[in-house]
Amino acid sequence: MKLFHLSHTDLDGFSCQLITKEYFKEGFFYNANYGLEVKLSLKKILEEIESLKDEEILFLITDLNLTLQEAKDLNKSIEALTADGYNIKLQLLDHHATGEKSAAKYDWYYLDIKRCAAKITYDYMLETYDAFDEETRKWLKPLIDSVNAIDIWLDHETQNFEFGKVLLTMISKVREINNVLFADLNREFRLHLLKEASSFLDKENGNILLDDSIHSLKKEFLKQDGVDDTIDNLAAKYLVHSLEGLKDELTVTYKGHKGLLTYTLGSISIPANAFLKANPDFDFFIDISKKGNTSFRADGKVNVSLIAQKLANGGGHVNASGCKFDDFKETINYNDVKKYIQGKLDSLSA
Repeated sequence: MKLFHLSHTDLDGFSCQLITKEYFKEGFFYNANYGLEVKLSLKKILEEIESLKDEEILFLITDLNLTLQEAKDLNKSIEALTADGYNIKLQLLDHHATGEKSAAKYDWYYLDIKRCAAKITYDYMLETYDAFDEETRKWLKPLIDSVNAIDIWLDHETQNFEFGKVLLTMISKVREINNVLFADLNREFRLHLLKEASSFLDKENGNILLDDSIHSLKKEFLKQDGVDDTIDNLAAKYLVHSLEGLKDELTVTYKGHKGLLTYTLGSISIPANAFLKANPDFDFFIDISKKGNTSFRADGKVNVSLIAQKLANGGGHVNASGCKFDDFKETINYNDVKKYIQGKLDSLSA
């Protein structure tokens, strides 16, 4: 069975994927917030499923409530694929009351407002697949109980609730690995932290001990050669290493100069400098946000303040500048971003 699992972008959503990944081991995992991200993610998943006609597929959606129109469109797409011979089981597990109308209309839409999505998913895996051996259940169940306590605010469960508060902050502050360019690595990082956090559950003042240890847990994940450093430097080295396999796909050009384009990376000074030093064949580095705010960095080979000025009346320094593109449209597709920026750069070269 092939698993396609779309989940939310918070503690509850990632905890759902920790659960399914612990059982299925391999699968196709995606995360989305509401609105455009959900619609584009559903479209992408359906396109990928189309290449697996001979496979048995579980399409699981967790911690996301679909609007009635989104549910209708998805149901129509699944019915069309099923009629064409695809073997697909669609299952949505959620706890948001705003999904009530969709849940009332479709039998694949399971709604329970008394449990968080991770708790629903854990119980679903037990009931449907008799998932997890005894050792796994020992650490996974209390971890999910803590997620449940904080996500639906069971403040009377003091121990679970306090531990859940630390988990909530820990997952929300994972910014060392970009979640757009490196969605799988970002997810792996979060799931690693959650699993490591489970070892603090049975300790006295485990929530405090975990809170004290989050920085170290992050650094251990980011270390590549066993050599310690500041978390910023470790994250920069990890990023440069991750970009090595993608740099050809992320390359843009300007008047014979080669640059690297990233999307939603943010705070690029340290990683951009590290990348340019490690890759002397690149002359500049660009990062653009979802709102069109753009940062440029260089290493003395090209004047990026001039580029920013010509592109969108921006400016700054020779090696560090910025601008804002008012006509940029938010997307989850990197190729759309690259086409947009390369078009802007080409216009300067004409």
